[in-house]
Formats: sequence, structure tokens, C-alpha cells
Amino acid sequence: MKIGKFKYNGEIFTGIVEGSTAHKIDNISIEDIILKNLIKKINHLKSAEIPLDKVEYMPLLKPGKIICFGLNYKSHAAEGGWEVPQEPVYFEKSSSCVIAHRAEICIPDGIGRVDPEVELAVIIGKECKNADTVDAESCIAGYTILNDVTARAMQKTDQSKKYPWFRSKSMDTFCPIGPWIVTPDEINWKDELKVELRINGEIKQSSKTTNMIFQVPELIMAITRYLTLYPGDIISTGTPEGISPIKNGDVVECEIEKIGILSNPVVSNDHNFTSQS
Repeated sequence: MKIGKFKYNGEIFTGIVEGSTAHKIDNISIEDIILKNLIKKINHLKSAEIPLDKVEYMPLLKPGKIICFGLNYKSHAAEGGWEVPQEPVYFEKSSSCVIAHRAEICIPDGIGRVDPEVELAVIIGKECKNADTVDAESCIAGYTILNDVTARAMQKTDQSKKYPWFRSKSMDTFCPIGPWIVTPDEINWKDELKVELRINGEIKQSSKTTNMIFQVPELIMAITRYLTLYPGDIISTGTPEGISPIKNGDVVECEIEKIGILSNPVVSNDHNFTSQS
């Protein structure tokens, strides 16, 4: 099942996506579906059918935590000159930077190079602490696509000063997520999912989730050793090689097999901006 959040004729609604149509589900938010474990119980609540080409996509939810994993593909570590981690390395993005499918990525003036990063994201469906492999799988409510937009020049400067990289990852609009959530009956972390990022139609990143160093249960186990995960939290599993800069007027498409395409235009008012800095 694919579950999204949409706006049509001024009304925001949750919808079950089938083909090119969103079926309205009245008075139930995605947060409630996850928190109350209603995923298997909502299919019969479908009502009005609205074509997807008529809707505005809305942010799926506002997660309590967005935990991202760095250097989870050997090829990405190699291209950046970083050591391959011996254990999962994670950091947090602010939930305030989440935007929806088709919303604009806005690059602030004067920050230098900015890169998008395509990643498989996991939506947590129940409270989870000190997870083992079985617990880790059972707490997954679904999967989506996350674009871990990064102010690369700023990140490198902060790293050189041994500062945290939170600000380079958490600027407003730097976390497109979507276009919808796909439930575990249609997708599984064990699937060999193709992961691809395109800028203006040109392929920049292309890999498969099976190339991740640490797979989804290992990532959940690593987090919950120290932190409790709650319903609606999001885990982003890392990006492959091929990071490339974006600039004003670009369109970024992140595609993951069995999920779909997350597409966002890029806007910048910085006339001194250089994508290579």
C-alpha cells in the first residue's frame, strides 16, 4: 500500500495511492495511522478518487527525529576521501527542514556548493529500544525516499575545524521526503532496490540498496542501543557515490525502485553562487 498526504481544492487529506489516483481517507492523519497501527485497517475507508495530477503534495509527517547514516556505501566514502566506518555513523537533521515532493529546495546566499543525496528512508511504526534483529524488523511502518541535501562547502569547512555538521544538513528545505510511504507488504529492506539520482535528467548517482555496508536492522539496532525510536521517527540509510552540485533552475529527481520518484526544483537568489566551490 502507498499512503500519501495531499491537498485538493483547499482541503488537506490522507490518501491511498493506486496507479494515478489518490483515494481519500477522511479524518485520519498519517501520524494516527502509524501511532495507532492502522495500516492494515484503512483500505476499506477509501472514498473519493482524485487524480494525482490534480493534487498538491504535502509533507508526509513531521517526525520527532530524522536520523541519517553517513558513509554507508563504500563507494561514497571513497569518493570523499573518507575512511570506511567500522560501525554505523549517524547524525540528525532537523524536522523543520522537511519539504514535500515538488516543493522548492531553496539555497541560501553565500553558502557555496550544495549537493543532493538520494537515500532509502525507513518510517518507524512503534517504540523501539535495545532492538534485536526481530524487534528491528517489527518496528518498521514503511519506506520512502529522502533527499539529504547538504551544504557541502560549509560541511567541509566545519569538518576541518572539528565542528559538528548539523547546520550544513539542516537548513530550511534541505530534506525533501516522499512522494508517499510504501508499506512493508509491498517492499522489504532485503529487496535489491535500484537507487538513482538525476539532475536535469542526467544520472548522477546509481546503485542498489544491497551495496549498503550496514543494512536496515543493523542501523536500527545501532540507534536503539542508546536512543529510543518512536512512531513517526525517520531513519535515512545513506547515499551512494556520485554526489554532484546543484544550482538555481535545476530539477532533482530521486528514484528508488518500488517506491517512485521524489522530484524537487532548485531555487537560489545568490548571483555569486558557484556550484563548484
